[in-house]
Amino acid sequence: MTFKPTPLLTACAASALLAACAVGPRAPDASLPPLASGALVSSPLGSANGATSTAEARSDWWRLYADPTLDGLVQQAFAENNQLEAAVANLRAVRASLSESRVGRFPTTSTTAQFQRAQASSATVPGTPPGTTLPESETYDAGLSVNYEVDLFGRVESTIRAARADVRAAEAALATVQVTVAAETARAYADVCSANAQISVAERTLGLQQDTARLTQTLLENGAGTGLNVAGARAAVAQTAATLPTLRAAKNEALFRLSTLTGRTPAEADQAVAACVRPPQLSQPVPVGDGAALLARRPDVREAEANLAGAAARVNVATADLYPRITLGGAYGSTAGESSDLFQDDTIRWSFGPLISWSFPNIFAARARIEAADARSDAALATFDQTVLTALQETETALSNYANELDRRTALTEARDQAAEAARLARLRFDAGADSFLTVLDAQRTQAAADAALAQSDALITTYQIALFRALAGGWDQA
Repeated sequence: MTFKPTPLLTACAASALLAACAVGPRAPDASLPPLASGALVSSPLGSANGATSTAEARSDWWRLYADPTLDGLVQQAFAENNQLEAAVANLRAVRASLSESRVGRFPTTSTTAQFQRAQASSATVPGTPPGTTLPESETYDAGLSVNYEVDLFGRVESTIRAARADVRAAEAALATVQVTVAAETARAYADVCSANAQISVAERTLGLQQDTARLTQTLLENGAGTGLNVAGARAAVAQTAATLPTLRAAKNEALFRLSTLTGRTPAEADQAVAACVRPPQLSQPVPVGDGAALLARRPDVREAEANLAGAAARVNVATADLYPRITLGGAYGSTAGESSDLFQDDTIRWSFGPLISWSFPNIFAARARIEAADARSDAALATFDQTVLTALQETETALSNYANELDRRTALTEARDQAAEAARLARLRFDAGADSFLTVLDAQRTQAAADAALAQSDALITTYQIALFRALAGGWDQA
């Protein structure tokens, strides 16, 4: 027997060669704005004080601090952080969805095996006298069916493209978490060290002021001082002592935050970290690279770009619903009254043919889905544009904060040195009887304020450095 394909089947078979042909719009061009290519290279920030360099930005930026404790904390956070584990699990789920989408390229097969014992009703069998009990019967059935969707209008391929974009977005989301974990771990560690440094300054200042208060009390008892001097000295002691609880609370908060980031409970806080007395310091300018490389490296930009591509692909999926869906199907099996008769010549059954399904003329639901997909694509494009602008804003802001804080620390260092010299001279003049004790108190207050401001600036320097490294997307390829 010769099988002659119909024109429709011939067209359907040929259409398999066109499976990659899609309808609907392609993804918009998510190109970077012109200013990105030179935004950071041309920035004058930091040029006067050597805060930054145009060397390629590093992903393992925390190693620039040459602090083994910090290195260990970041690696522990990468291994134990729960947010990272959740992001990794989400990526696995999205990749599994991509594998499921790819199955649409291939035929789907199903096998069946059935046994049925039944008795028909005499009322359903014409010519059977009322009250007749029909005999029981057994039916055995086994078969295989195959179906293949001819992707003539690109629905399957567009679905796969959307799933691929989802995977890229999930990978970028994981990278965003990695950047955040690295930066927040370093910042929490730096905050602990900075709090200890500020506590040390406050305790040193408190000790000097307590010595002064004891001296004024001794002078008063010997008739050489005044109650005003004693009250002023004690007020200075109380003011400095009042700063210590706040600083200790800030240290504990940072320590507990660090424990959470590294997968520990607050009760398991690392006591070696708690003893850190100096925030990590850089011995070289921050390498920032160029703007184009920054935007290609930033995971939030890559995630927004992937979401845009996925939204455009889903417009194609929705558009394909306007056209017929063609499925080629075939089945082969056997139905018999006895299991031994299965697949005998007279019990074989088979079928083959195309199935065309089309929602025409009821296409209003499909057009509504296209409109919704178009709107989501427009939203994704706007989100991408805003993400690029935000990335540039964050980086330029971090550069500005860091460079200007370096200048501020230089001025504060000079102020601290001069305040210490003024306090020393005021004490000498008071001891020589050439000046009043109010001058000494005023000089000591100025010195205490200068010491505290310098310690705070040192803390800000490290904070702004870490913010800059985070804006430069360091850490995303390390986990």
